[in-house]
Amino acid sequence: MPELPEITVISQQMNKELTGKFIADVEINQPKNLNIPVSKFVTAIKGKRIDYVASKGKWIFLKLMPSYFMLINLGMGAELLYTTPRQELPEKYHFRIAFSDGTGFTARFWWFGYVHLVKEDQLSRHKMTSRLGISPTDGRFTEERLKGLLAGRKTAIKIFLIDQKNIAGIGNVYVQDILFRAKLHPERKLVHCLMERIKRFTRQSLGR
Repeated sequence: MPELPEITVISQQMNKELTGKFIADVEINQPKNLNIPVSKFVTAIKGKRIDYVASKGKWIFLKLMPSYFMLINLGMGAELLYTTPRQELPEKYHFRIAFSDGTGFTARFWWFGYVHLVKEDQLSRHKMTSRLGISPTDGRFTEERLKGLLAGRKTAIKIFLIDQKNIAGIGNVYVQDILFRAKLHPERKLVHCLMERIKRFTRQSLGR
């Protein structure tokens, strides 16, 4: 499953290639990926301009002008391919956007994935992203912020870290390396974690 590092890189690449492009058409081969009916999705998205692409946790946020966000979650994994004019499309894909300049991108989800369209003024009510915790790459994620998140918690540290409502983007893949380098057992209770080890975790998370 793609986690914070992969999603960060993908969103940066998408921001570089897609910003400023106008959506001319959209093709949806798996309606279950959407949060609204296909007809409403297509009508709402056509003609929109990509303002920027960013990420939070395991989600990619495409800001559409005017007034929308398209939110993509790659689930257990996916192939996102950027296509140029006259380039042959992949044989199979679940979702495709075509831009007015002839470029586009396709998404093929390995198991499950999400492509949600949300009005900007309703983003805070989107159930799957509105409760995401702080990202480890956020400048506000400091040692003091981590102490505050841990205060009064009695759960195992691994369970705490992979809960997306606490810290967004860490999953079963990277949590193993983080805890190993911090010399913390995954089942160690938070109330027993020494602050020196918490400091070590903070440095590892931030790459410092």
